[in-house]
Amino acid sequence: MTTFNDRERAFESKFARDEEMAFRVVARRNRLVGQWAANLMKLTPAEADSYGKTVIHADLEEAGDDDVVRKLLGDLTAAGVDIDEAAVRRALEEQSVEARRQLMEAQ
Repeated sequence: MTTFNDRERAFESKFARDEEMAFRVVARRNRLVGQWAANLMKLTPAEADSYGKTVIHADLEEAGDDDVVRKLLGDLTAAGVDIDEAAVRRALEEQSVEARRQLMEAQ
């Protein structure tokens, strides 16, 4: 019976690690896409860093990426940047790949 319990604990541990990594990838992606948007809005480096943090917090409003897309699209439009939702979603996908690469390199 201990073998079964050991396997169960191992699977639970792996699941917890995988979930933590997924959370870290999404948070890093949101920071990177925030910096991308800040660059389009021509923010200073300090403002860009602060803006990246607000994008991370915006993702905590609801499940999925719609809350982040709404925030980015609204802020970019308010700043006079001509952009559509497809471009924002494409940036999210690109930054997701970059975030995963950065985190894997850091390990």
